[in-house]
Amino acid sequence: MALIVKKFGGSSVATPDKMRTVVRRVLQGMQEDDKVVLVVSAMGDTTDELVSLARQVTSKPYGREMDMLLSTGEQISIALMAMAFKEAGHKAVSFTGAQAGIVTSNAFNKGRILEINADRVTEALDEGNIVIVAGFQGMTDDGDITTLGRGGSDTTAVAVAGAVNADACEIYTDVDGIYTSDPRVVPNARKMEEITYVEMLEMAKLGAGVMQPRAVEMGSRFNVPIHVRSTFSEAAGTMIQEDYSMEVKQYLIRGVAEDKNVAKVTILGVPNKPGHAYRIFSGLADRNIDVDMIVQSVRYANEGVTDITFTVSRDDAALVRDVLTAMQGDMNIEDVLIDQNMGKVSVVGAGMAGHPGIAASMFGLMA
Repeated sequence: MALIVKKFGGSSVATPDKMRTVVRRVLQGMQEDDKVVLVVSAMGDTTDELVSLARQVTSKPYGREMDMLLSTGEQISIALMAMAFKEAGHKAVSFTGAQAGIVTSNAFNKGRILEINADRVTEALDEGNIVIVAGFQGMTDDGDITTLGRGGSDTTAVAVAGAVNADACEIYTDVDGIYTSDPRVVPNARKMEEITYVEMLEMAKLGAGVMQPRAVEMGSRFNVPIHVRSTFSEAAGTMIQEDYSMEVKQYLIRGVAEDKNVAKVTILGVPNKPGHAYRIFSGLADRNIDVDMIVQSVRYANEGVTDITFTVSRDDAALVRDVLTAMQGDMNIEDVLIDQNMGKVSVVGAGMAGHPGIAASMFGLMA
């Protein structure tokens, strides 16, 4: 007997026919006495369509109401999936994130899972149900619905797997595993059979869109092996786990990640005094803005001012400008420059530590 959490993305449940394909695959793969939890995303492009609807009504980021809207996409999926399993002759029940006991922070559009009370999920499994949980969403202590950001269904799946002590978490998607680079950009990219949590977390943070960073963090925290594989193939995918076999330890570099959703922010003429950088970054943190790649440089010795450059998601660029503009006069900042025409390329590999020359090789290739 095994307890397995399986996550199916939007492309895997985009139509009723694809939902029936998922049902057949799950039922055919079940052994007697197996227990299965499904975490599903919204159908196809539903989330994008809901965002488009909101933009036809307003240009403002009404976080709470946007989460109320976006959470409906997954609720459609879970209800239809439960009906499809029942039609195939198997007991099934659907739960929203809140009904599954997922408690999140109150950061709308970027909620973090704080805890999961999985009693209701466990009871439904013990009653012989396949349990279908809405990905991408949870509920605050105050009863507000929140969403978990891009790729949030992955995080839901791994967190639920940890909460129910699952034997494994399988992430089904439209690719057949994790590659050394994006195969759409690098045709000869190689699929990896296995990768560590640390390396996958770095690749996810640096732009590899196949997994959300928080999902990898959850896997590492609960030591849940994550199997990334294709919905449309029986082939083995890529295992994300604590360590890998000796055969792959020979590779210094495990992958190359690229991120085009990047904005570079430069704050000119910040007084070079203790506490000013803190005020800037705490102000951004209060608005739930993730900051990356911070560089602080003094223009001239003894001048008394510094320039600070960092990167953020392009989606946050307008909010960053609002925050920094509000600080500009009070802190005597000369100017704030934001360049949204940026990209980021990164090499990842635990084997790089202690091996001189990696940076030189990378810059040589780029040159």
